[in-house]
Amino acid sequence: MRKRPASMAFAVLMLLVTMAAGTFAAPAPGKTYHIGIMQIVEHPSLDAARRGFQDALAELGYREGQNVRYAVQSAQGDLAIAQTIARRFVADQVDMILAIATPTAQAAAQATRTIPILITAVTDPVAARLVESLQRPGTNVTGTSDMTPVAAQLELLKRLAPSARRVGVVYNAGEVNSRVQLELTRDAARRLGLELVEASAASSTEVLTAAQSIARRADAFYVFTDNTVVSALESVIKVAEDYRKPLIVGEGDSVRRGGLASVAIDYYQLGRQTGRMAAQVLEGRSPAEMPIQFQEEARLIINLQAASRMGVVVSGELLQQAAEVIR
Repeated sequence: MRKRPASMAFAVLMLLVTMAAGTFAAPAPGKTYHIGIMQIVEHPSLDAARRGFQDALAELGYREGQNVRYAVQSAQGDLAIAQTIARRFVADQVDMILAIATPTAQAAAQATRTIPILITAVTDPVAARLVESLQRPGTNVTGTSDMTPVAAQLELLKRLAPSARRVGVVYNAGEVNSRVQLELTRDAARRLGLELVEASAASSTEVLTAAQSIARRADAFYVFTDNTVVSALESVIKVAEDYRKPLIVGEGDSVRRGGLASVAIDYYQLGRQTGRMAAQVLEGRSPAEMPIQFQEEARLIINLQAASRMGVVVSGELLQQAAEVIR
């Protein structure tokens, strides 16, 4: 693996909003903060976001075992479990909830309107009815979005597979996060002259069957940051390799797991942004007035091992533009 500076051509494609200029005071002396962390499912990207959150807080003086105590819970992909976890955190009177991914954020927001909720890996907090607006949430919820550059990712697919016209997309129709990204994908596909071949999977156990059902009709696959599908990504990778069709993914960890390529945000860094926002909330700032933040830069990542297995030849020009190449 080697690293190169990300090209500006790709960097500017990423969304940006604010890096709230905040200053940080020290944690209150003698106080131990109790933070409940809940994520909808465990997979590398969401786990990285959680680590980034905790690392950022530690750097700002909130150290586990000294003045902060974490309760970490996974909903295992089940909304009912997420709701139970949220209610438990409220009953325990935690000082803050970190909700990772849209379903857990919605469960936390339904459980409390007073305890601060920091969110991350939520694509569209407004569509999920977590905040009134991105600039001024107006609720007890703030944090970071993982909105990815969908159009840039489909443009990347066209560069890697110029003859591809029909793109297979597997998604969970029950997640707001997924529906938002599906609409973005449809819009981008229309503009790029691509046709989507869609299949829905309500749970991770259905992902393999869904991918297989569209394999013969699709020229390539695209997996955006749908937590149900990403948690079972190896199923889609297997189908893509079996049929030797390129698989573009929505974030970097999915490339490292075997996807072909992505123009991707970094979930660890996204978690760190959220951790810095959390410190400001713990020090008294109101979530209602803290804009939702996005990551400024996306990185081109290419997996040459996957390219070989999927029958794709990557041009030298594209390799030169990559921030990370997995060999």
